[in-house]
Parts: sequence; C-alpha cells; structure tokens
Amino acid sequence: MSSGTLPSRNPAGHSGFLENALALISAVVAFFESRFVLLAQESKSAAVQVLILVGCIIAALALCLMGYVFLIVSAVVGLAHLLGTSWPVVALVVALLHFIIAGVLLVVAHSRITKPMFRDSIDELKKDREWLKTLNQSTS
Repeated sequence: MSSGTLPSRNPAGHSGFLENALALISAVVAFFESRFVLLAQESKSAAVQVLILVGCIIAALALCLMGYVFLIVSAVVGLAHLLGTSWPVVALVVALLHFIIAGVLLVVAHSRITKPMFRDSIDELKKDREWLKTLNQSTS
C-alpha cells in the first residue's frame, strides 16, 4: 500500500455480496439450462421411441384384423364346402352370429355404463358438502 492505490479485490480475497449473488444466480441459471438441454434431448429420444411403439401397435392391430378376416373367410368357405351349400348362405349365418355377439357386448357395456363410477368418492364428497353447510350455518 505504499503507492496509495486500493487493490482491485478485497484484501482477504473475498468478493462482495453483489458479486456472490450474481455468481449464484449465474450458477443456478447454468444448472437449469443444462438440465433443460438434457430434458430436450431425452424428450426427442422418447418421442421417437413412442412413435415407433405406436406404429408397431397399429401395424400389429391391422395385421390381426386382416388375419381375423381371412380366418372368417376360410371358415365360411370350409363350412360351405363341408355342408355342401353355397358360401353366401354360410356367410350370412356367420354375419348374423357376429351381430348377435356384438349386440350382447353392447348390452353388457350399457349395463356397466349405467352404474355410477367412483361411488365411494362421490359419497365422501357429499358428506363433505353437508359438513361444510353445517359449519357455515353454525358460524352464521
């Protein structure tokens, strides 16, 4: 200190409060920025995996549907050959059988839909509403 000028840093080697706060904010921003970059890269990879998965599932469903159609056609032709009748008659019987099965499934689905879901939760919410009404009436 013989020259009479102040050093550029604190003599103890410590930065001031503002410098520490700015360094902390910079570190936090850099931390979150690196995490967001990692998240963006992983989400792109995950999106590709999900698209491949969805594509495989759609292709598998389409192949199953086509296999089912070929199975029914083969069964119709085989039954027609076995019974010695024309294939349109057997196809009509098979179609009616499919419609009957579909109707039964729709009746089952309709009976399931008419039953309320989350019955216990709804009952608890009704009890809570009643409790709140009695609480409001007692404070009035």
